[in-house]
Amino acid sequence: MPKHLSLLALAAAAALSGCSLIPTYERPAAPVPETFSLASAQGESAAIAWRDYFTDPRLQQLIDLALVDNRDMRIAALNLEQARAQFQIQRSALYPNIGGVASANRGNNQVTGDLGNTFTVGLAVSAWELDFFGRISSLKEAALAQYLATDEGRKAYELTLVTSVAQGWLALLADEELLDISRRTLVTREESIKLAKLRFDAGFSSELDYRQAESLLEAARATLAQQQRQRALNENALALLLGQPVPSEVLASIKGGKLADAAPMADIPAGLPSDLLVRRPDIRAAEQQLIAANANIGAARAAFFPSISLTAQFGSVSNELSNLFNSGTWGFNVGPSLNLPIFTAGRLTAGLQSARAGREIAVAQYEKSIQTSFKEVSDALASRTTLTEQARAQMAQAEAERKRFYLSDLRYRNGVASYLDLLDAQRTLFALEQADVQVRLAQLLNQISLYKALGGGWNEASVGKQESVIR
Repeated sequence: MPKHLSLLALAAAAALSGCSLIPTYERPAAPVPETFSLASAQGESAAIAWRDYFTDPRLQQLIDLALVDNRDMRIAALNLEQARAQFQIQRSALYPNIGGVASANRGNNQVTGDLGNTFTVGLAVSAWELDFFGRISSLKEAALAQYLATDEGRKAYELTLVTSVAQGWLALLADEELLDISRRTLVTREESIKLAKLRFDAGFSSELDYRQAESLLEAARATLAQQQRQRALNENALALLLGQPVPSEVLASIKGGKLADAAPMADIPAGLPSDLLVRRPDIRAAEQQLIAANANIGAARAAFFPSISLTAQFGSVSNELSNLFNSGTWGFNVGPSLNLPIFTAGRLTAGLQSARAGREIAVAQYEKSIQTSFKEVSDALASRTTLTEQARAQMAQAEAERKRFYLSDLRYRNGVASYLDLLDAQRTLFALEQADVQVRLAQLLNQISLYKALGGGWNEASVGKQESVIR
């Protein structure tokens, strides 16, 4: 091996074997209780892919559309590409930059005073920092952690997008059921006001009964209009998530639908809070940010030590352009340089203090993400039990009110009960039927919230599809 190549190899080996001043990383203890207070059974939290959890083919179609066309999802994927490129840029600083050089100069010799030419051509390495104290390696580790944090952030948004589409889908089903209730109620009240008008005209009832019936009829019309508006708003919100209008065949399939038509979701066991550390991408992203902040301390420490840079050149030098590539004109030179910090007016100390403060901030953010996730799981578990009991009670109450309305209508038609009793039964039944739909919707949404809070799952195939779109 030529001598100049040996020197470059030795320098490369010295640079790549530099020491690291990054503090030993220790994962902070989770600042939450060891168990969920309302978990029905302890065990490992489920890691169910969304396709296995949301089994309705129509909903799966909508989620697939959102993963491809949602603009925030595209931004998240592009942010990942940008973070990958930033890491590659930082990693390249570990290696020398080799480039071709050529120059031509004309001037007088300072000794003889004769005019002459100098031609140079070859390869050069300019100011390659030898990473003896791990400054560049530390920055590379920080960039890698930032890239991994961005990747986890993309996964976190994907989970949010999947569950948001599912929530939007259930909202549309609830809207259809509420509209059906309102239309049926409107028909019932239109029949009631006809009867009230006949009885008023015949002198069997007062104008007060007729006006009360009229008031309830208009209230039903107002509620129907409000629900039609809400139905349109929910459809627009779902279209925004999809990045395109909701397919017409999907909208047609839910006409007159009910929440009971929604495919059931699996019951998810809530394991130990420690499961969240490996399940939830937002917690993993916060930990990668902590690792990056820890690596920045290593770079700040290394800045206190001397930096050694290497400049090298191998090529041909000649006074005549025609002799530039002849034998005997080839040569090399290697020139190391050392920069030792002596006085920086506190800049290096401030840099280290800033890096340490950054790590403490990252620790607090990591712990906050764990506490937030623990609260979300606990809230979902608390709601699961109470919503089940609430739904059971409201369903029984609605059934009782249907019987009451039937009896009140029968008694009124036979002149036994007052019209006020009938109107009260109508009003109460309408409110309870709406509340019944709302609480069943809340139950289903809570199942989705628990799925998301426990870390959910995503198909790697969908990730690959998204990356193929970016490429």
